[in-house]
Amino acid sequence: MPVGGSMTSRPLLTIVLAAGKGTRMKSAIPKVLHCVGGLSLLGHVLTAIRGLGEGRTAVVIGPEMDGVRAEVEKIAPKAEVFVQEPQLGTAHAVLAARRVIEQHEGDVLVVFGDTPFITPSTLNGLLASLDASTPLAVLGFHAADPNGYGRLIMDGPGQVSAIREQEDATEAEREINFCNSGVMAFRGEQALLLLEAIGSHNAKGEYYLTDAVAIARSMGYRVAAHTCAEEEVMGVNSRNQLAQAEAVFQRRFRERVMAEGATLIAPETVWFSYDTVIGRDVVIEPNVFFGPKVVVEDEVIIHANCHIEGARLRRGAEVGPFARLRPGADIGPRAKIGNFVEVKNVTVEEGAKANHLSYLGDGRVGAGANIGAGTIFCNYDGFFKHRTEVGAGAFIGSNTALVAPVTIGPGAFIGSGSVITKDVPADALALERNEQTLREGWAAKFRTVMQRRKTEKRS
Repeated sequence: MPVGGSMTSRPLLTIVLAAGKGTRMKSAIPKVLHCVGGLSLLGHVLTAIRGLGEGRTAVVIGPEMDGVRAEVEKIAPKAEVFVQEPQLGTAHAVLAARRVIEQHEGDVLVVFGDTPFITPSTLNGLLASLDASTPLAVLGFHAADPNGYGRLIMDGPGQVSAIREQEDATEAEREINFCNSGVMAFRGEQALLLLEAIGSHNAKGEYYLTDAVAIARSMGYRVAAHTCAEEEVMGVNSRNQLAQAEAVFQRRFRERVMAEGATLIAPETVWFSYDTVIGRDVVIEPNVFFGPKVVVEDEVIIHANCHIEGARLRRGAEVGPFARLRPGADIGPRAKIGNFVEVKNVTVEEGAKANHLSYLGDGRVGAGANIGAGTIFCNYDGFFKHRTEVGAGAFIGSNTALVAPVTIGPGAFIGSGSVITKDVPADALALERNEQTLREGWAAKFRTVMQRRKTEKRS
């Protein structure tokens, strides 16, 4: 997402409308908290606003939206939150933040909390359309299918005469594909004048922000239109649209990753998070999922069917296939995490290997150490987590349970099938096995007895 400071020197107040209940989402979760690329819709919008540089931000939410308030505090802690109650339309929502509008000297930008692809450059372009004779600017787009959108009626280059809703449009006006996104910018000196003039003389008795256009024109002002791509102002009002937005996000992210020097064998099968960092000359095979907070350094190979979140893969590491890296996994340079290995909160140092069927939880694997197939770090005692330390160059035999807290010294060997509960010194051999018992001919006698019983049962 492009960033950059505001193109104007005028102070900026951005009002984010985030009070929508999202009825069509059929969800107890407020619409703006649904995620695209692992980040809430509102989070994407607040991130774009941050790209405008210094300014004041107000977020308008609905009553009892504590989760939305918490999201604002997490992503934009300096933003002020206002509650719209009752909820009587978009202009009414903007005026829920009346206090900050009255205090503000500068331009006012109104955006929506469900448009995750809006960019700072577009918002700057909209703001640049304002001047003393143009106190209002509308963001428009050319729709592939304009059905259902309000049309921008133009009476000159970049000048809006009216916004005509679909149901009120003539047949000729319905042929127009230049549509209203809902995003608007006001010159501060006239912002309250225009907003307060909006009435509720309509079927729903609500206050519509779009009426500001007709009001501004009736006062003799010009209204500007700024154009962006349709995809950029894509709103999310249903689960279907949420899925469409996710597809857009993933396509864009994949294209960017490949443009920056990574290879995706089957791009459409790789899923990224909004904050995934991928280095150069990385190879990612099919069906890989990245959750939040993943950093992949240069020359890493990620084989097919891996799930990775909260992890760092350092230069030249190799992971998978079918590996799971959970938060706190730090895979060192040229280390190898193989098939069906799970790593959680473990640092795997340079050149260490865990090639098969193991669980490594809470600990450290030293440089060059080898973790045999079936090894388990027994890190939880039912109440607390404990750490396992495996020293550099240590060899952990297959089917070993390391019961934490425990330390395996550098260069130590652990015999296969051992349950290790005590520390092992450097370069020592540790075995923990019962003596093998051998009974000649037992298996043949057992089969004879069992076969006889089976025959008797059938007769």
